[in-house]
Amino acid sequence: MKATWMACVGFMSALSVMASHTGVLGADQQEVPQTGFTWKDGAEVYTKICALCHETSVGPILRGRELDPLYIRLIVRNGSRAMPAFRASEIDDHSLEQLSEYVSKSAGAK
Repeated sequence: MKATWMACVGFMSALSVMASHTGVLGADQQEVPQTGFTWKDGAEVYTKICALCHETSVGPILRGRELDPLYIRLIVRNGSRAMPAFRASEIDDHSLEQLSEYVSKSAGAK
């Protein structure tokens, strides 16, 4: 057990040294900000993600129900029953706000 602990300590020390050298070596390089994918608007998010279930009777109809935007955001982030939770890497916070406003104010299907 002592040998395992010593190996673990040695490994952690090696990681620490590597991390400190990486910081020093990377100091000369400029960081280039990367922008990830962004959705155009709430309607696009709905069409490309939500409609697959919510317009095909797999999930409940959402549009035309005047749901509270906060409720929509909570359900999207946390999931509910069969609906999965969507992480910020899948729908960023700004797009989620746009989606919740779109769903909340949109008319139902005719």
